[in-house]
Amino acid sequence: MNIQLLQGHFSKKDAIDLITKLITVKIRFHEDKMPSSHSEEDIKMREKRIKQLQKELYDARIKIESMTDNVNLESEITF
Repeated sequence: MNIQLLQGHFSKKDAIDLITKLITVKIRFHEDKMPSSHSEEDIKMREKRIKQLQKELYDARIKIESMTDNVNLESEITF
């Protein structure tokens, strides 16, 4: 099964807004799971993933802001 989340051309502002909101949800997911984590290893993995997502968001913003045209975004969940 596939769920098409994003597909199309977006202004730079809208692209940054969409990506920011999607990544923020994923970060909150990890933050919400941390209090119920049963091991320090799991907490460290979640902290590492949050930092990675924050860096990727920063990098995406820089790249999109440097673009001159609209941004083509595609995102799909497959399971």
